[in-house]
Amino acid sequence: MLNVIWLLLLASGIVVAAINGNIEVVTEAALGSARGAVKVCFDLVGVMALWLGIMKIAEKAGMVKGIALIMKPIIKRLFPSIPPEHPAMGAVILNISANMLGLGNAATPFGMKAMQELQQLNGQSDEASEAMCTFLALNTSCITLVPATIVGVRVSFGSVNPTEIVGPCIFATAVAMTIAISLDYWFRRFSRWRRIP
Repeated sequence: MLNVIWLLLLASGIVVAAINGNIEVVTEAALGSARGAVKVCFDLVGVMALWLGIMKIAEKAGMVKGIALIMKPIIKRLFPSIPPEHPAMGAVILNISANMLGLGNAATPFGMKAMQELQQLNGQSDEASEAMCTFLALNTSCITLVPATIVGVRVSFGSVNPTEIVGPCIFATAVAMTIAISLDYWFRRFSRWRRIP
């Protein structure tokens, strides 16, 4: 569906430019945007390499596992249907810990593993379980303590203080995570659409 939307936007822009006799503007914009995208990517490589290197050191030093130990009691309350020693619990905890540290590359495999394990607990049903819905809500709205990508984009565009976004980002993601957890809890406990286990 997204491909269709992009195609319609591009086609309508070209048609409008052709009708107005400004087709060269489309070509100039396309080439300028492509050039700008490559420049931003090259600018991001250095910053992302630095942050990912620091985060990898933190991961190897046990910071992800340390956060996982701190998070375990909270996660057990959020996922009451997952047995405490089940592999799904470990994958969920590691995914959320990696997301909090901005380790998207490390978080993705943990997230996929968590969903696979949750699907096994779900009895291979076609309908998502409450634990799967909770994990999805938490994963997509997880608090981010180190927004490396945003800092990198700000550096590439010449921001005077690229790290000033860290505080607002922590606040915004904390609010988003709180709302997601609250809505998930409400739907699980009080909604008339609550799934019966």
